[in-house]
Amino acid sequence: VEKALQSVEKLMGKKFGDAKNPLLVSVRSGARRSMPGMMDTVLNVGLNDTTVRGIIEQTGNARFAYDAYRRLIMMYADVVMEKAEGIEPKGGKGVRKILDEKLEELKNARGYKLDTEITAEELKALVLEFKQIVKQVLGKPFPENPIEQLWGGIGAVFMSWNGKRAVDYRRIEKIPDEWGTAVTVQSMVFGNMGDDSATGVAFTRNPGNGEKQFYGEYLVNAQGEDVVAGIRTPGPINDYSKNDQSKVLPTLEKIMPKLYKELDSIQLRLEKHYKDMQDIEFTIEKGKLFMLQCRIGKRNGVAAVRIATEMYKDGLIDAQTAIMRVGPNQLVELLLPMIDPKAEAATRPIAKGLPAGPGGAYGRVVFTSESAVEWASRGEKVILVREETSPEDVDGMHKAQAILTSKGGMTSHAALVARGWGKCCIVGCSDMEIGNDNKSLRTKSGDVVNEGEWISLNGTKGLVYKDVLKLVDVDVEHNKSYGELMKLVDKYRVLNVRTNSDTPKDAAKAITFGAEGIGLFRTEHMFYGEGSDKPLFLLRKMIMSKTVAERRNALNELSVFVKGDIKATMETMKGMPVTIRLLDPPLHEFVPHAEDKLAALGTELGVSSAELKKRAESLRENNPMLGHRGVRL
Repeated sequence: VEKALQSVEKLMGKKFGDAKNPLLVSVRSGARRSMPGMMDTVLNVGLNDTTVRGIIEQTGNARFAYDAYRRLIMMYADVVMEKAEGIEPKGGKGVRKILDEKLEELKNARGYKLDTEITAEELKALVLEFKQIVKQVLGKPFPENPIEQLWGGIGAVFMSWNGKRAVDYRRIEKIPDEWGTAVTVQSMVFGNMGDDSATGVAFTRNPGNGEKQFYGEYLVNAQGEDVVAGIRTPGPINDYSKNDQSKVLPTLEKIMPKLYKELDSIQLRLEKHYKDMQDIEFTIEKGKLFMLQCRIGKRNGVAAVRIATEMYKDGLIDAQTAIMRVGPNQLVELLLPMIDPKAEAATRPIAKGLPAGPGGAYGRVVFTSESAVEWASRGEKVILVREETSPEDVDGMHKAQAILTSKGGMTSHAALVARGWGKCCIVGCSDMEIGNDNKSLRTKSGDVVNEGEWISLNGTKGLVYKDVLKLVDVDVEHNKSYGELMKLVDKYRVLNVRTNSDTPKDAAKAITFGAEGIGLFRTEHMFYGEGSDKPLFLLRKMIMSKTVAERRNALNELSVFVKGDIKATMETMKGMPVTIRLLDPPLHEFVPHAEDKLAALGTELGVSSAELKKRAESLRENNPMLGHRGVRL
C-alpha cells in the first residue's frame, strides 16, 4: 500500500499527510459483482487540522476545505469508528444520524435550504463541534494521523463485506459469501470546488427502457455521494435525460459543452471495450474531467432484452452472449402486471415522481423498512414510502411490492436497487411530504395517506394514486425486442417447452409465449371455477350412483362436457401434442358438504341426505395416495 501510495503521490505531484501540499485519497470497495451502495466508502482521507490549512493555501478556498473536512468526519465516524467496530447505536440512532441532525439544525437556524449556503466560518465551527460529538458518542477521538485514517478506512471497507446490508443483498442476489471484495485507494478529485466543478452518474444507455441514448445526472459544486444520496435534485446531462423534476435545470451539455463532448466520447469507448451497458461515475474539478469508476449497469427486464438484442445486431456481442445477458427474473418482469389503463383514466393521481422501476403495484403504506418486513410477514401487500432509501433499508425494499421516495433522482440508491430487482419504484416524488412521526404522508394536492392505507403506483409513468387500482397483464406479443430475443433462443436451445393448461384460454396464452404443446391437461379442472356447476353436479351424481344404470346415465351426460372442454383446447393447439391426465383426486373430495347441495343431489338421485352422507363416508380414504382413484372412470 505504501509503495503504491508513493506512485500516486508522484503522479499527482502531492504528498500524503504533507502540511503544505497534501494528497487526499478515497477508499472504496471493488466487489466482483456490483452491489450498489451495499459496501462502505470513505472520502477525503488525509485531512486533519494541519493538512486542511495546506488545502486552503492550494485552492484559496476555505469553504471547500472545511466542507471536505466535515464530510470526512461524518463518514469516518460512521463507517470506521462505529460500523466496523460492530457498535450498536443507542436507540438505533447512529453517529451519522446525530451529525446529520446537527447539520440540519445549523441550516434551519440560519434559514438555509442547501448545504452550499453554509459559510466557511460556520463549517470551521461545525468541524470542531463534530469532533466533540464523535468523542462523546463513541468514546474516542477522531484520528488526526493520515496513515491511521488510511488503514482504518481500508479495514472498514473489508469489514463492510460482512455488514448486514451486504449480506442481505448477497442473499437476495445469490452472490457467494466467499468471493470477498477488493479495496481501491484513489486520489481524491473534487466536484465541490466551485461553479466550474461538478459530479455525476451516467449510463451508456437508458437503464429504464434500454434505449441507446447516453443518460445521466449531475450536480454542480457537489461531491459524488450527493448525487447518489438524492439530497439535491440533480440536473440532466443532456436533453434526453430531462424529466419532470429536472426539465427546468440547465444540462451539462449546455453549461460545459467541451467537457460534455469529452465525457460522451469516453462513454462510447467504455461501452465498446466492456461490451455491455456501463454505469459510470465522473467528477469535474476546476474544468477538468476525471473518471472515477465504471461498472456493469443495473437494468430492468425491458431494458435487458432491448440492450441484448441491439448489441447483438450491432455486432458488439454474439448470439449466445445476448441470450445469457437476460436473466430468468428479467423475463418475468416483461410479464409484470401494470395498472389497468381504464381504471387509471378514471382516477386522479395524488402525486407524480420519476419512473424508476416499471410495472404497477398496490399495497398498504408503511414508512420504515422494519414495518415493511413485519407487515409482509403477516401476508400483507405493502408499499415502502421513504424520504430516500439507504442500503440499510434493503430488507424492507425486497419485501415491499413497490418503493416510493420523496427525494432522489434516477441514479439514487432506491432507483438502482429497484431496477436491479425489477420492482415497481417511483423516486424524487417532491409532491409529497412525510410526517415527522413517520405515520402519514401529505401531498401538494392536499391528500393525506396514513400508515396502513392503500395506494397504487404506476412505475412506468411515475404516478401515485389513492386506494387500490386493479392490475392487468402486459402485451408481450408486440414487444419487438422480445420477439427477436426469442428467435435467437430458438436457434440454440435444446429443450422443447410445453405448458400446463386446463382451459382453451390458458392454452392460447401459452402459445403466445411460445409453448409447443401441452405437457399436462388436468381433466379435474373442468369441475372447479367458472361454469363448473353443471359438470360438477353430474360428476357427483355419477360418484353417488348405486347401480350400473345410474352410473351409465350420469357418465353419458358428463361426457358432453368433457368432450367439449378437451376439443376446444385441442382446436386452440392446432395439432400440437396435448397430454391428458384422467381425473385423479380421491372421490370423496368431490362430494358436497353444504346441506343445500346435498339435498339437491338427493332429490335428483331419489335418496335421503343421510344416505348420501353414508355413501360419501364409504369413499373416504386414510391414504389418499391409494384406493378409489378417479382414473377408474
